[in-house]
Amino acid sequence: MSLIPSFFGNRRSNVFDPFSLDVWDPFRDLAVSTTRMPETSAFFDTRIDWKETPEAHVFRADVPGLKKEEVKVEVEDDRVLQISGERNVEKEDKNDTWHRVERSSGKFMRRFRLPENAKMDQVKASMENGVLTVTVPKLEVKKPNVKAVEISG
Repeated sequence: MSLIPSFFGNRRSNVFDPFSLDVWDPFRDLAVSTTRMPETSAFFDTRIDWKETPEAHVFRADVPGLKKEEVKVEVEDDRVLQISGERNVEKEDKNDTWHRVERSSGKFMRRFRLPENAKMDQVKASMENGVLTVTVPKLEVKKPNVKAVEISG
């Protein structure tokens, strides 16, 4: 196994190779993960954190500069959560001189397949200070009724 990564093709996918270009994803079969649109730009490589608490699955997305009307949160029948949005290009004035343009515009869409324990009919979303928070409550897990058995002898 080579210690130098190959930058010209020959992609390796060895989990034990520290220079492997593929990252092992334990949720590969669970998540629809990212669905990228052709016009996706650098800004809309939107990063989303997904954490699971005892009560819910919580998603947090950084969407700076977007209003809540510019972001959509949708739930599909087959337990797929879809978060999408769009930042439009600012209108240019012919008299303006641009020295630098670093903010990007375009569309984004991310999709996540939720586990069986998600309450799809009780999804809630809120947005504050450019951070979208989507909360998907979990079904209550019934704790097994445990009965102590006395040992004779």
